[in-house]
Amino acid sequence: MSEAAAPSRVSKLLWGPGWTAVALALAWRYACHAAMILLSLLTEGRLAPALPDLVLDRLPRVSWIADHNYWLWLLCYIPVALWLCRRNRSAFLSFLYLGGIVSLARGLCVGLTGLGPADGPDVNAGLHGAAILHVWLTLVNPFATLFGNAAQVYLTKDLFFSGHVSSTFLLWLYCRRETPWLRRAAALGHWAIVAVVMLSHLHYTVDVVGAWAVTYSLWALWGRAGRPGPQIP
Repeated sequence: MSEAAAPSRVSKLLWGPGWTAVALALAWRYACHAAMILLSLLTEGRLAPALPDLVLDRLPRVSWIADHNYWLWLLCYIPVALWLCRRNRSAFLSFLYLGGIVSLARGLCVGLTGLGPADGPDVNAGLHGAAILHVWLTLVNPFATLFGNAAQVYLTKDLFFSGHVSSTFLLWLYCRRETPWLRRAAALGHWAIVAVVMLSHLHYTVDVVGAWAVTYSLWALWGRAGRPGPQIP
């Protein structure tokens, strides 16, 4: 096989029209999510201070929204992502690969910032060793997150920046040049999730602003690098 042919075959495998490309992109996205969870758990055991927040201090915490925040995120995220996949496969694949990079960046930022819980006491200070591995194996199972409370118990310091906000914002960035209905659905879902995050007291306000800033920056760099999918002007 010639050197010139190799990039072409790799590109076809990663960005081709078949379902293999989608499966590889989904595997990448979930592997990055699992790595992000592990990086976040490594921070959970570190004693960290809570921050004053001018917005959260004036917003009530709505318990039922907090208890169902992952289900609400799925409702706003999955249907729009599937719609994007059906309409623009190349953009959908690009969205998954860049989403993995954003997730890894989030895991690194969580460790660098070391913020204390936005709501409630710091109950996980001292978590380390085998306990972290056990919790990680639980959390990488999506059913444990959706049908249990492991995420609420053990992910109290994965704060800067918000994954809920960054994922739906990135989805909107990819949908904004599609049909008006898809663009509006992505925008509505994103702002609904911003409201969910704030009313649940899941994150500080700076975590939401940081999600916008980091996600847009990485999306712009990805576009400038000429990756498949929508390009920035």
